[in-house]
Amino acid sequence: MRFGLFIPQGWRQDLTGIETRDHWAVMNGLAQHADQGETFDSIWVYDHFHAVPEPNGEATHEAWSLINAFAATTSRVKLGQMCTCMAYRNPAYLAKVAATADVISGGRVQMGIGAGWYEHEWRAYGYGFPRAGERIAMLDEGVQIFKQLWTNGVATLDGEHYQVDGAQLSPLPLQVDGPPLWVAGGGEKKTLRIAAEHAQYTNFDGSLDGFARKSEVLRGHCEAIGRPFEEITRSANYNVVIGETQADVDDKAAWVEEHLSLTVPNKAAEVAEEFRRGTLVGTPEQLVDKLTALEALGMTYAITYFLDAAYDRSSIELFEREVVAALR
Repeated sequence: MRFGLFIPQGWRQDLTGIETRDHWAVMNGLAQHADQGETFDSIWVYDHFHAVPEPNGEATHEAWSLINAFAATTSRVKLGQMCTCMAYRNPAYLAKVAATADVISGGRVQMGIGAGWYEHEWRAYGYGFPRAGERIAMLDEGVQIFKQLWTNGVATLDGEHYQVDGAQLSPLPLQVDGPPLWVAGGGEKKTLRIAAEHAQYTNFDGSLDGFARKSEVLRGHCEAIGRPFEEITRSANYNVVIGETQADVDDKAAWVEEHLSLTVPNKAAEVAEEFRRGTLVGTPEQLVDKLTALEALGMTYAITYFLDAAYDRSSIELFEREVVAALR
C-alpha cells in the first residue's frame, strides 16, 4: 500500500492562528518532511477558493500555485490535487499549467480531476452552478482535451461545453502521455464510467462497505468497455485521528472540536463528530487492522489528512512509525 499526505493550505481551518507570512514556511516544512522521508509517495492539496465547513474568510491558498512551488522545493514525492475542478479553468489552459508543473518537478505531477461540487464558491467566482449532469459532461470533454494535448501536442474538440481548434502544447509533459489521471468521485452512472475510460487512478468512498460497492460498479464499467479492471489503482482519502491509547485518541478528537470552535463555532461539533466516526480513527493497532481489511478489498493508495499537521507533527510521526511500518 502507498500513502499520500495532504498539506494544510487553510481550506479546512488548518492554518488558523498562524500568521500569513508564516504559511509558506509551515506548508513547505511539511512538504520537506514528506519528501525527505520514505513513508509518503505523494503530497496533495485541495482545489478550492472558499473555506469549509462554511465560507468564513479563512485562508485558502490556490492549488496549482502550490503545486508549482512544491515542484521547485521537493525532489522525490509526487504532487497531486484532490481534486482539480474542471470548470474552474479552461481545460486547454489547465493542460498547459500541468505540463509546466511536470517539467519543473522532473515528471512528478499527478492530475487529480473532478466535476466540482462547492456551489457557494462556484457562484461567488462567477462560474454559475450547472446541474450535475452538465458538470460531469464538462469533466468528460476536458479530459479528452488533456489527453490530446499531452499525447500529441495539439487538440481539436467541438464539444457541447468546450471548443478548441488546433490548441498547441509545447513542451509536452515529461511523463509520457502526460500526468497520470486521478478521476475523483463515486457517481456510479457517469463519473465511474469516465474513470473506467480514462483514469489510471480513482478516488472514492473509503469506508469498507462503500469502497466495495464503488469498486464493483467500476469493475462493471471496465468490463463493458473491455478494459482490464486491474489497470486502475483505487484510492481513498482519510481523516486520521491517531493516539497511542484510546484516551489519547479521545483527546485528539476533543482537540478537533476545540480547534474548529475558534472559527466555525456553529459547525465544530458536527465536523468533530464526522472525524470521530471516520475509518482511520484509533490506536496504531486499530488503524493497521482497518487498512489491512481495506487492502484486501483493493484499496492500495491511502491519502491521509491530519488536521493538526500545521501545529504538531506527532500524529504524522506516530502514523509513520507504527502504522506504515507495520504494514510494510
